[in-house]
Amino acid sequence: MTAPARVTAPARTSAELIRAEEPVLAHNYHPLPVVVARAEGAWVEDVEGRRYLDMLAGYSALNFGHRHPALVEAAHRQLDRLTLTSRAFHNDRLAEFAERLAGLTGLDMVLPMNTGAEAVESGVKVARKWAYEVKGVPADRATIVVAADNFHGRTTTIVSFSTDETARSGFGPFTPGFRIVPYNDLAALEEAVDETTAAVLIEPIQGEAGVVIPDDGYLTGVRELTRRKGALFIADEIQSGLGRTGRTLAVEHEGVVPDVVLLGKALGGGIVPVSAVVARRDVLGVLRPGEHGSTFGGNPLAAAVGTAVVELLEAGVFQRRAAELGTVLREGLAALVGRGVVGFRARGLWAGVDVDPAVGTGREIGERLLREGVLVKDTHGSTIRLAPPLTITEEELTAALGSLARVLA
Repeated sequence: MTAPARVTAPARTSAELIRAEEPVLAHNYHPLPVVVARAEGAWVEDVEGRRYLDMLAGYSALNFGHRHPALVEAAHRQLDRLTLTSRAFHNDRLAEFAERLAGLTGLDMVLPMNTGAEAVESGVKVARKWAYEVKGVPADRATIVVAADNFHGRTTTIVSFSTDETARSGFGPFTPGFRIVPYNDLAALEEAVDETTAAVLIEPIQGEAGVVIPDDGYLTGVRELTRRKGALFIADEIQSGLGRTGRTLAVEHEGVVPDVVLLGKALGGGIVPVSAVVARRDVLGVLRPGEHGSTFGGNPLAAAVGTAVVELLEAGVFQRRAAELGTVLREGLAALVGRGVVGFRARGLWAGVDVDPAVGTGREIGERLLREGVLVKDTHGSTIRLAPPLTITEEELTAALGSLARVLA
């Protein structure tokens, strides 16, 4: 897709709009100083008409780019018909969405929610209910094993098992029932899982930690261990799923099928918040009316957009594109090692890039790239993440890597 045309000069400048936010908007983010006014494909435009190549894609929420025509059309069609009924009634879009999403993941049932954090919270509840009703864990004794350096969201329960003190400090008391083990350590996981364990909840690739990819065989080991010990394997694919890594789900790189998959971000196509718990029938089947719900979960607009997202993925074109352009990304980053980059991890169109601290922090690199017309976001220390839309062209990706080379120099 081409970059968007310039827009008419705004009533207020970027600087004025940023200053206007300061007294009225909670300071829970530290965004780069750019005010986006419109976007298309892999490009965004600020209020003054300056254009930027988006190499973050809404933390993978925009896998299909900004305003993908098929997704926008699906939303427009549904807006003219029906947007919300609540789950007090059926709607004519939900069955197809659930059927096709279950088919895409190879699982049986779908619990639709809105945000990724809601999907994780729902997965935790379902796993505990399954432990009591199916596994026979004594009441209120169920445990869930998670990995250090995880990122599953920032709700109170989720930060209870975070190891990020920025997310945790000042928000206790915390929810009990979680055991934290090192990521990519099967021996530690084996020791932590016992007769009270409802589930092992992990990210197949840890995104917020810097796109940390486990050793080959780790996911297979998690699947074998959980099956042997009678616990559920819950894969949080909210960032890694839906084409990002070159497969529909990141677990597919090892041919693994979890008991539960958590999806979000790209499932809403960058248009509406859509998330889902997708699981085996005997797992999600433990829920009964009144035990869990969401007014907006599974609403007709979300279901229409979500169905269009699934349709884009069913042909496998985006997955192949991410795999092919992932080679370009890896080769480009490999050429920068020793030239400001000290290491990187990449799978598909997703990379964590460790910059030499002498060159700058991740934030500083992001600010320099902003001046080059490229948008990225730092994570911890001197690490930046690259996650462009899967619609990016090879020429655009190569240009972004060229900009990175210039700011590192």
